[in-house]
Amino acid sequence: MADYDKLAGLVERDQDHDCTGYGPDQVCVRVAGVAELPTRLGRFRIVAFWNNRDAKEHIAMVHGDVVGASEVHTRLHSECLTGDVMASLRCDCRDQLLEGLRKIQEAERGILLYLRQEGRGIGLINKVRAYALQDHGMDTVDANLALGFRDDERDYAVAAHMLLSLGVQSVKLITNNPEKMKQLELYGVKVAGRIPHVIPPHEHNSFYLQTKAKRSGHYIDPSGFTHLSEQSDPVMVEGMTEGTTAPATPEAGPDGKRKTG
Repeated sequence: MADYDKLAGLVERDQDHDCTGYGPDQVCVRVAGVAELPTRLGRFRIVAFWNNRDAKEHIAMVHGDVVGASEVHTRLHSECLTGDVMASLRCDCRDQLLEGLRKIQEAERGILLYLRQEGRGIGLINKVRAYALQDHGMDTVDANLALGFRDDERDYAVAAHMLLSLGVQSVKLITNNPEKMKQLELYGVKVAGRIPHVIPPHEHNSFYLQTKAKRSGHYIDPSGFTHLSEQSDPVMVEGMTEGTTAPATPEAGPDGKRKTG
C-alpha cells in the first residue's frame, strides 16, 4: 500500500494548489482523487485531475511506484469516444489504448494519461461533422481544414503538468510522435527515451492511414506494419533522426513556457 499512500498524499498536497500554469492557455492542474481500479488488463490506480481552464477531468492510470521515479513508461492517449467506447473501425484509437495499458502493465512502473482532447482537440460534434465530410470524399486532413480547424488542435501542456504533479523525474514515452516528445520537454518533462507503439492496420482504416502517410509524413516499417499514431500525429521509426519530420514548435521562453503570438 506504500505506492497508494504516496499517490493519496498528493490529494492533500494539492488541495490549495494554484500555479501560474503551463502552455499558452496557462493550464494549472491539481490531483483531486485517487482510487484502486482493477481492469481486464490488470490492476491500476486511477488518479483524477482537475484543471483551471475548462474543468475537463483528465485521469492517469498508474501502475507501480511512479512518484519520484525516473524513466517511467508513459503513454499519452487522447480521448476518442467513437473508438475507445463504441469500438469504431474508422481509427485505431481503441487498439492503441489497450496496447498502451498492456505495455505499462508489463513494465515495472508506468502511466497512461487519458487526455480529454476529443477529435484531435476539435470536440465530438465537430469530429462527427468531419466524419460526414469524409463520407463524401474528403480525407481527414481536408475535413478538419474545411471546418476551420488546423489538422491537429491538441496541446500537451496539461499532460506535462500532470506528470510533474505526480513527481515523475523522467519518462520513456510510448509513442511514434516526435511532437509529443518535443512538447513534453518544452514544458519541463525530461524524455529519457521512446518506445515504439506499432499497431497493424486493417481494411476499414487503410485509407485513413494512407492519407496520414501521404499528407502527414507517416512512415511504414520494413516489416510491413504501419507506425500508427493518435489521429494525425507525425511518426518516427527506429533509426530516424528525431525532429526531422516534426512540425515547428514555438520557441520556449526563459520560464520554459511556449511563446505565442
